[in-house]
Amino acid sequence: MSMVKTTLLLAAMTGLLLAVGAALGGRSGMTIALVMAGVMNFGALFWSDKLVLRMYNAQPVGPQEAPELHAIVARLSLKAGIPMPRLYVVPGPSLNAFATGRSPKHAAVAATEGLLTAMNPDELEGVLAHELSHVLNRDTLVSTVAATIAGAISWVAHPFMLMGGGDDDSPNPIAAIAMMILAPLAAMMIQMAVSRSREYGADETGARLTGRPEGLASALRKLHIASAQIPMHAEPSTAHLFIVNPLSGRGFASLFSTHPPLEERIARLLARGR
Repeated sequence: MSMVKTTLLLAAMTGLLLAVGAALGGRSGMTIALVMAGVMNFGALFWSDKLVLRMYNAQPVGPQEAPELHAIVARLSLKAGIPMPRLYVVPGPSLNAFATGRSPKHAAVAATEGLLTAMNPDELEGVLAHELSHVLNRDTLVSTVAATIAGAISWVAHPFMLMGGGDDDSPNPIAAIAMMILAPLAAMMIQMAVSRSREYGADETGARLTGRPEGLASALRKLHIASAQIPMHAEPSTAHLFIVNPLSGRGFASLFSTHPPLEERIARLLARGR
């Protein structure tokens, strides 16, 4: 059901991209929108993982540098039937983790120093199972596609598009202004919905991998507390990658959250364990 919902959301986002291109530039605008999305997706698929790891100064580690991390991921990867991902540690006391890469063969999992220190073995296993589930479910690919289509929509809706096209392709000024304001907002909200759907899926798959949903539930409680006490300096464009949102928000801001409420995630996990 989660994948069906994700597919529908991506289809809605693609339709929005084409609608923006058509509204702002007719047939030529639609063509530009498609080309732009294709170029952005190609670049993101092949280079986004390297950029994200470099952005957070993630350091590669092996069995000698991080024996517990390596042992848990090796065991879970074997159980999930996927290749062992590259492992990284992000310097700093914040508690968080993320997975990136376009496929299981090109995946990387990163955890912060704070997370490795604060979690007991069951909690760490739960967090790593969640991240490996993103790899197993190809959520890293889905999230990258959603983010780049959203970026393409924002680019196409730029005021510069008002200058394009001939008489047949020139947009209605009022419609164009409305599209420039509403389209990027709608794209962002759809992108956030895609991310929230995939988080629930990764929690469920991770719980099945370990057979101990209470381990991930306990880890999420610690992460919930730590996110307020030890905030992580993160870029909004990468917030969807992390196991908990590094950008705290309440009230109206929660509409744009990349993650479901932690309380709801914990409740679902505990319900699985009963």
